[in-house]
Amino acid sequence: MMTKNPINRRQFLRSNLAAAGGVLFAPLLPGLASANMENDRILVVVELSGGNDGLNTVVPYTNDAYYNHRPNIAIKATDVLKLDDHFGLNPGMLGFERLWNSGELAIIHGCGYDNPSFSHFTSMAYWHTASPNSGDEFGWLGRLADVMAPQPVANMIINIGSRQSLAVNSRVHTPVVFDNPERFQRNGFMQERAVLDFVAAEEFDNPTRRYLNDVARSARSTSALVRRAWADYETPIDYGIAPIDLPKVAACIAHGLPTPLYHVSFRNNAFDTHVQQPALHRRLLSYACDGIHGFLRDVDRLGFGDRVMVLVYSEFGRRVPENANLGTDHGSANLMFLAGKLIKGGHYGTPPSLTELTDGDNLIHTVDFRQVYGTAIDGWLQQKVSAQVLKGQFPPLPVFV
Repeated sequence: MMTKNPINRRQFLRSNLAAAGGVLFAPLLPGLASANMENDRILVVVELSGGNDGLNTVVPYTNDAYYNHRPNIAIKATDVLKLDDHFGLNPGMLGFERLWNSGELAIIHGCGYDNPSFSHFTSMAYWHTASPNSGDEFGWLGRLADVMAPQPVANMIINIGSRQSLAVNSRVHTPVVFDNPERFQRNGFMQERAVLDFVAAEEFDNPTRRYLNDVARSARSTSALVRRAWADYETPIDYGIAPIDLPKVAACIAHGLPTPLYHVSFRNNAFDTHVQQPALHRRLLSYACDGIHGFLRDVDRLGFGDRVMVLVYSEFGRRVPENANLGTDHGSANLMFLAGKLIKGGHYGTPPSLTELTDGDNLIHTVDFRQVYGTAIDGWLQQKVSAQVLKGQFPPLPVFV
């Protein structure tokens, strides 16, 4: 098959020889040093996979339409963690309540895109690539890394999970992807172990052999680096019951890995709450909010509080009315969150109407989600390249102190 951008030999080798079992390594090519992150900022992106129900997350507890649409699963006004006279948090969100009270949480209402897809896979691909209704071979974080460092740099992107997210797929960089730091190594069959670990002492004239040798060398050094970071990491901070891999991010930051971009997510579409939503959703939100609050307190303890920001998103929201199974179905517009010490806490964007809905009883989005990405790129990372990365102009929100 002919493609518009045919894959070259290096891309093929990177995807097929530098990875196995969802574990990848960023090759450090000769003459290229790691990025100097001594005075630079770090972006940690957290995905609430499955489609988080925004209406039962930040609750419009004074809006009668909310209770009319959800007579059984709406959060009672007496139960919400009140933020102001209009909105309150789900009672499971104690971690975010603490961030709100300290002025470190920005809530962006009505995030979405035109002609929304209600498919998990399609919509998530749009969010991962920042290319709604079109898609892209590379993720928005991967394209951002390519602009920040046009030549390969070790450990430019770290993706913690059982497999690589499309969001970090890059033309230039091979993301470091791992799940269990203690077992982080280049995967392969036992019979292949010696070959995979082999690093030739001599240099080669053949560029393919030289590249493979660089991959093997980087795989060995990077896996050792991550294992050492995790072994050395100790914290007194309580991250809650299920901290979404964020302690692993803190360990990498504490160890001095020069990584500006991290991506973590809830596993297995956890927020796809079609049936008996209330108790499960509250529990999931408590895990997420406790984990993010603990992580931000931890990096502050480590001296990185002014350098770290967390961006939280989900692939879509839920329909406004509850369903017959006391859950909610796939919807459209949703909330996004930005959290960190340099955030100017508050509400941003226009909350969608609960009475003027689409034909499918869905919210009409009021903020293009790429505007929040642009805020992270231009406003937080201060790269001023969002138009190039996002393929359009999306003015940043005024969320920073």
